[in-house]
Amino acid sequence: MASSVVPKCLSNFFSPISHKSIDNNAPLSLNLPLLFSSSLKQSVTISRSHIFSTTHFKKPENALFRANCSVPAGNDNSSSDTPIELRYPAFPTVMDINQIRDILPHRFPFLLVDRVVEYNPGVSAVAIKNVTINDNFFPGHFPERPIMPGVLMVEAMAQVGGIVMLQPEVGGSSNNFFFAGIDKVRFRKPVIAGDTLVMRMTLTKLQKRFGIAKMDGKAYVGGELVCEGEFLMAMGSE
Repeated sequence: MASSVVPKCLSNFFSPISHKSIDNNAPLSLNLPLLFSSSLKQSVTISRSHIFSTTHFKKPENALFRANCSVPAGNDNSSSDTPIELRYPAFPTVMDINQIRDILPHRFPFLLVDRVVEYNPGVSAVAIKNVTINDNFFPGHFPERPIMPGVLMVEAMAQVGGIVMLQPEVGGSSNNFFFAGIDKVRFRKPVIAGDTLVMRMTLTKLQKRFGIAKMDGKAYVGGELVCEGEFLMAMGSE
């Protein structure tokens, strides 16, 4: 018989059991301090035969007990007193959606930037797009597996580049700014509903005489690179 598998998060509640010497009628002691008040000092005693007779296992040859733990094994944060909803700070706000709308000419359903979290005048901008199941492209891409289209990831990154280009430091305006081209675009991982797409666009070359600018773009989800490429922006004459 295979050995029992007890998740690390529950290992403190169960005493080791040797299957070679199991006595179905012998008592099994479980210390359950989380389920009883501190005034109860004694442990709860039940029989092993009761556990195995009332538990149904799909694959008894692999394991006798399985459970899903909310915190991965080995994560020291499991002992933290801070609730999980209070552990992670929100992204800072350098430009909110109203300020973004004042800069970019895009509107629903094609405005794909929700917040600017960092801005270096004339150099770079970092912004986020909250990808939700309510985005209008998910019903068709795809009904059974909601994945953000790669072309819209590129468009969102270009809009972040537009926030850099349309500022006075660069000399652009919403009346003469165009997305001219992309090179070396790579999609590393799919972006799905529930993700937060974090995009960084950096101005690498600007030729005001010809109205051409090159930008380097990278997009991340959870610190992992999901998309990258080189962007070409054009500024027309007044």
